[in-house]
This record gives sequence, structure tokens and C-alpha cells, in this order.
Amino acid sequence: MKTTTFQADANGYYGEFGGAHIPETLAACVNKLKETYLTVLESKEFKDEYMELLRDYVGRPSPLYLARRMSKKYGCRLYLKREDLNHTGAHKINNTVGQILLANKMGKRRIIAETGAGQHGVATATVCALMDMECTIYMGKVDTERQHVNVEKMKMLGATIVPVTEGSGTLTEAVEAAINDWCSHPDDTFYIIGSAVGPHPYPDMVARLQAVISEEIRQQLQEKEGRDYPDYLMACVGGGSNAAGTFYHYLNDERVNLVMAEAGGLGIDSGKTAASIHRGTPGVLHGSRTLILHTPEGEVMEPYSISAGLDYPGIGPMHANLAKMNRATVLAVNDDEALAAAYELTRLEGIVPALESAHILGALPKMNFKPTDVVVLTVSGRGDKDIETYLKHLEV
Repeated sequence: MKTTTFQADANGYYGEFGGAHIPETLAACVNKLKETYLTVLESKEFKDEYMELLRDYVGRPSPLYLARRMSKKYGCRLYLKREDLNHTGAHKINNTVGQILLANKMGKRRIIAETGAGQHGVATATVCALMDMECTIYMGKVDTERQHVNVEKMKMLGATIVPVTEGSGTLTEAVEAAINDWCSHPDDTFYIIGSAVGPHPYPDMVARLQAVISEEIRQQLQEKEGRDYPDYLMACVGGGSNAAGTFYHYLNDERVNLVMAEAGGLGIDSGKTAASIHRGTPGVLHGSRTLILHTPEGEVMEPYSISAGLDYPGIGPMHANLAKMNRATVLAVNDDEALAAAYELTRLEGIVPALESAHILGALPKMNFKPTDVVVLTVSGRGDKDIETYLKHLEV
């Protein structure tokens, strides 16, 4: 029998993936959040305040742009969902605005977050400044160096940055440090998770807050194409929040082909990869059962990607289930393919994408579209933060 829905069930499971696998010290916090989030998110007061901030502060709706030169090259009608044009330069702000409102309604005054590429950190620091809340951001030391511009932005916004030196000094360790902080300060602290990962209710909550993306796509396609669905929806995945938002209203619409690109790194068989769907096996990571990169000895593997935002050894449980149930096509895009794709978009359309977004752009040559196909690809962020990396790999 077919799966009737690809949304989370009451216990936060997407098929066999998800749930809340947490230490006892966090049980009360997570349970309180689980009991509260839907009541708040579905209230008229929250919706009105949230949508007002998205419109007047974030700058939504983000445009749906028909990329004519790219369309010609790839033989389809290719639309770009321009999340790069949001305030703070990425989709992350959709989520942090919603979660800071929720934290405020729960009486929490101290905010913590993790960040890899820095976009979620900047978005969190931004809303903490807006709401006059204390903000602490955990970031792997390696990422603080390769994304130092975003580190300076967070400091300017008033956040305290904590470089994490353990392990590989990247996103995995930043998440662990944030969870440890939350365990130590459960009463006054709210953890704004940046992606559709972690214990229930976070994957569902983040997906709901990012679903503004797919809601706008429906309205914009109706205006531009006379129908409210595309033939293909495409998004990059690390933890998977922009993909969750891009796909949300189309999860059960079989007319729409869902395509995800994960970070192949130096190749999925190289040992230097973050392709957790291609190379992962089921396990528990950061409070959720999902697909995880493991060593032959069973330890969580150190992931690798040129993109700090995709440098994660797991994937959101929604996406793990979409892949297992063959609801989505998952392509691994290597560093060199992503770099080439970033330069292509820049030179054909005058849009400099984030390295994360460049991975889904790098999936376009692997597709086989018809001229009549309507394709929507989410450009999850802008490339300002990645300029130094791009210049190191400058194409002549």
C-alpha cells in the first residue's frame, strides 16, 4: 500500500526516520516544545505577526525568476526561487523569525544556535537583535576561518561566537556543543536549530516555517504559467531546510518530481564526502534517527564538502524517508561540479549563488528535461560569503 503522506506523524517520524532520541536532561525541554509549537504556529496571533515580519522585515515574497539563458541551455522553462534576495541573504531567516517569536511566547530570553556556513548564525543574531535577546552562536573553528565575514557580521549584531575546536571543528561539533549548552541551561534557553534536523518537533517545525517557500511557488506559478505546480522541484540538501520548504506543499503531489543534490565532496567513494543519502546507513544523530555517514568501525564519519553549509554527516529525517520511498531523486554533486555551476549561473544570469545552492545548480547537467517542462530550482542563498573560495578556484 502506498504511503499516504510524507509529513511527520504524531511522534515525529517520517516512516522509520525521525523521533526524539534525547538525553533525560533535555526531555522536559523538548516535551514542552512539542506540546507548545503547533498551538502557537497555528494561532492567528502568531500567523499575523510572522507574516508581517516576513513581508516588512525579510522582504517576502522572494521573486520567482525565469532564467532565460539557463532555460535555453538546459532545454526547459527554468525558474529560480530567489531566496538569496531575502534579508541576511538566505532562506534561513524564514525559520529564525518564526522560532524567535515562538521563544518569546514561551518566555525564553536566551537564544543559542549552531551554524556552518554562517547564514543561520547571521539570521539568528539578526532576529535576536530585533527582539532584544541574548544570543550565543556555536561554530566550528574551521568554519569560523573559512566564513570569517559572517563571523564579523554576527559579532556586529551583538552575538557571542563560540569557536568549537573538538573533532573536525565543523558543523557536526557545533551542533553537539549547542546541545550540550541546552542541557546545561534548560530553563531559560531556547535552541534555534537551523535545519530540518534534530529531535522532534524540530524537523517538522522548521519545515512548517520554511513552507512559505512552496506556498509562494504555488501562487507565483499560477500567475506565470497558469498552473500552480511545476514538473520538477530542485533543492540542495545538507540538513535540508530549504529543500523541506521548497517541497512542503508538493510532497504528496505525484505530478511533481522532487530532486535533491547533496555534497559529493571529492567523490562519494573517495572517503571525502558529505553524501549521507548515497553512503549513509540508519542510525541516531543529534536526537533523530536518520541516514548517517559511518566508518567501517561504526563511528560517525567526518564529512567533507567545499561548502560549509553542507558539511554534515547526516540528513533530515524527512529527506531520508523521501529517498527511501523513492519519492525524490537524489544526486551527488562534487566540489568541482558545484564550482563550475556557480560560475555558469554568474555568467549566464548575473546571479552569484552560495556554494550550497551551487550544488543543486550542478545537478542540472545530470537531468534530461523536455522543452515543455517547468522546473523550479531554489537558490537558497547568495554567494557573498563564498567569494574567497570562488576566487581561489577562478576560471579563466
